[in-house]
Amino acid sequence: MIVSWNWLREYVAVDVSADEIARRLAMAGLNHEGTEPVGDDLAIDLEVTSNRPDWLSHLGVARELAVLLDRPLRIPDPRPAHAGGDEARGGGGAASVRVDVACPELCPRYSARVIRGARIGPSPDWMVRRLATLGLKSVNNVVDITNYVLFECGQPLHAFDFAKLRGSRILVREPHPGEQIVAIDHKPYALEPGMCVIADAERAVAVGGIMGGYDTEVAPETRDLLIEAAEFAPLPIRAAVRKLKLRSPSSDRFERGIDAERLDWASRRCCELILDLAGGAMDALRADVSMPRPPRAPITLRFAQIGRILGIEVAPAEARRILGALGCAECAECGASRADAPERITTVPPSWRRDLTREIDLIEEVARIHGYERIPEDAAVPMTPSHRGDRDRLVTRTRHAVRAAGFDEAVTASVVPEEWASAFPPWSAAEPLRCETPLVKGADRLRRSLLPSLLAARSGNESGGNTRIDLFEIARVYLPRAGELPAEPLLLGMCGGRGFRDMKGVIEGLVESLHAPAPVAREFRDPLFRAGTGCELRLGDDRFAFVGEVSLATRRRFGLRRPAVAAELDMDVLQRHVVLVPRHQPVILFPAIQQDLNFILGESVRWAELDETVRRSAGAWLEEVAYRETYRDPQADGPDRKRILLSITVRSREGTLTGDQAAAIRDRIVAAVSERHAGRLLT
Repeated sequence: MIVSWNWLREYVAVDVSADEIARRLAMAGLNHEGTEPVGDDLAIDLEVTSNRPDWLSHLGVARELAVLLDRPLRIPDPRPAHAGGDEARGGGGAASVRVDVACPELCPRYSARVIRGARIGPSPDWMVRRLATLGLKSVNNVVDITNYVLFECGQPLHAFDFAKLRGSRILVREPHPGEQIVAIDHKPYALEPGMCVIADAERAVAVGGIMGGYDTEVAPETRDLLIEAAEFAPLPIRAAVRKLKLRSPSSDRFERGIDAERLDWASRRCCELILDLAGGAMDALRADVSMPRPPRAPITLRFAQIGRILGIEVAPAEARRILGALGCAECAECGASRADAPERITTVPPSWRRDLTREIDLIEEVARIHGYERIPEDAAVPMTPSHRGDRDRLVTRTRHAVRAAGFDEAVTASVVPEEWASAFPPWSAAEPLRCETPLVKGADRLRRSLLPSLLAARSGNESGGNTRIDLFEIARVYLPRAGELPAEPLLLGMCGGRGFRDMKGVIEGLVESLHAPAPVAREFRDPLFRAGTGCELRLGDDRFAFVGEVSLATRRRFGLRRPAVAAELDMDVLQRHVVLVPRHQPVILFPAIQQDLNFILGESVRWAELDETVRRSAGAWLEEVAYRETYRDPQADGPDRKRILLSITVRSREGTLTGDQAAAIRDRIVAAVSERHAGRLLT
């Protein structure tokens, strides 16, 4: 933001040098980039942070200076004369121009005044010099006035040639399909849905909040003017600027948000200057269409918090003075009066300070104006140790466990190509969400799984000659829900060159280290995994994870040269089952009994099914089930038969188990395997 030194001094009586002003503003958060002489003026370059759009104007900077220097602020009171007595506000069609807003979500307010009989010509020297200090060339008196008011108060304005508006109508709407406009830069632009268009009765005449149209621009022969002052929603303006690749001083301010309550002041100020410098007469009735807006929420500041946060004491009277000077109005209706509550103040922030929403914001304002330099470097600030939540502790322990298993952490983008978004959607069958403006060319879908991104990262590592590529990522995915915001579960994705059993063992080791119950495996089929290797893990009744060998088709799809195994875990499910606080477990003093069981089963029986059957039938004394090996002997056992050797460990906390008790457990297991899987115990 370039500020004119001479212009600034019209609003605040400054009795210090420009360098001192730059230093004071920098200490208050408005960084000084440099100062350059321009004629008899100084162009002061200030860096404005995104949360302070009120600083994008001379009045905004002057307001800050008035508080810092404790000087009165002089703001003009525009009172343009009307050609019919007192000015009145009309609805959409009551004034000489009809205004309709068909998209209030894009344009919450639109105000229009009409001036007739103006004379277009050169601007006075004083205005030309001030605009030149800001780096602007003079166009004509009317256009220069709209720019002047923009940089004076931060409210963008636009002047139309009223005679060129067909039907004496303004319609604020979204573009029609295939609609185009030639802007005042003489370039054509294709308009798209979601943008805001200012149209007359027949065609678009401006891109709302960004730039006016060539067909209705002010020209030397213009006599009648329509002065537009409006409020446009920030996010649609930002999206339109990116799509059109068209930026302007107006769009810069609308993107950050304007002070809608000062909109009419800017319109009156502009009309007053036009009447003074270009002549003409203003219609007594203006068109003003606006949507109701909620009142600003009050904020309570406890004076004791100032010392606790800053480490120094600021007198309550000084804090009240600072907040009042910044425009925060004390709210008498919000609670106890000043006399009844001397330890606090409840204020309503001014309309130009949307960034003030919390108590800590008011404390920061007190610190800025009181002076950061007055806070000693060794100021004692009471510190309270923070407590990490269960989610943070789970993520930290998971990250340590997976790293200890030899995996390297990856960070990949949440927006992926459509092909990746559809490659592995086990958590939701809904179509992936689409981004209107891709962050990367070809990537416009929010991912529903981490695995495609990790497989692509593995492929890139293979291309670079890395032979050991075991990657993991902990990140959110985005699962669409009808009529609601998307679900955003936190997932752990892993891929590597290890075998299936190794990957499954890493997951089981992670679960065991978090003191969660052992996951139960079930067969899972998906094109991402090679047939017969896909596995779904469950914790209780919750679907917890998927793991399997990557299929040949998937390897070709992602350009993988070597075999790979991939797994994905739902951290939200894991959090419901883990025990993060260490608990004392008494050592069992009684010995365990281990037995080996060798079953002859059908080839189609999976280990996960057999493991589940053993655990369910063994009873409470079962301590561990361990897979040993698989053996096939078609001549002895018959075709499509196999032997699975497993071992069970049983133990009681209450006493030593007898041989009969251990045999009873074994018999229950054998009976269950025979009933569910037609299995036979080999003796």
